[in-house]
Amino acid sequence: MNKLFLFTLIFMSLLLSSCKTMDRNNMKPLETVNFVEINRYIGEWYEVARYEHKFQKGCVGSKATYSLRDDGKITVVNECFEKSFSGNIRSVKGKAWVVDKQSNAKLKVSFFWPFSGDYWVIDLGENYEYAVIGHPGRKYLWILSRTPEMDENVYNEILDRLEKQDYDTTKLFTSPQQVKGGKS
Repeated sequence: MNKLFLFTLIFMSLLLSSCKTMDRNNMKPLETVNFVEINRYIGEWYEVARYEHKFQKGCVGSKATYSLRDDGKITVVNECFEKSFSGNIRSVKGKAWVVDKQSNAKLKVSFFWPFSGDYWVIDLGENYEYAVIGHPGRKYLWILSRTPEMDENVYNEILDRLEKQDYDTTKLFTSPQQVKGGKS
């Protein structure tokens, strides 16, 4: 009897503390785009901005290349220059797979088996000219573009939509990119 009471007390405490945390953060569930056409999504993407994380520390000129595998999964190759455009190229290869087949907007990505992370497409240009990748806990965020530069109005509109999704856009790091004829 005492064990059941103790278990119930611990369970209720955890439940209430998690509700309180969610209420305090006042975060609604992260919304994804309605549908992603994977064949249109694959290809090369330049990183325009990101939340900083140690696995990308010192990266400039970051880009991701996605290609479809024979098994239906996606090969992911992330590259960047270390510290400057004349620095060494850092590269990591992984794989991604769709976990929500109805929308194709929720994926998992893994660079080191058995670990994987959420990769959710939360904003996407009509012509797949940009994509915004998020995480349901708002831990990660990337703004990607098919070109090294993004129109300032488009970028600001993305920021507005991100704020409505409870993202702190002041934490974004603008990613330097090389552009034709020089450096950005």
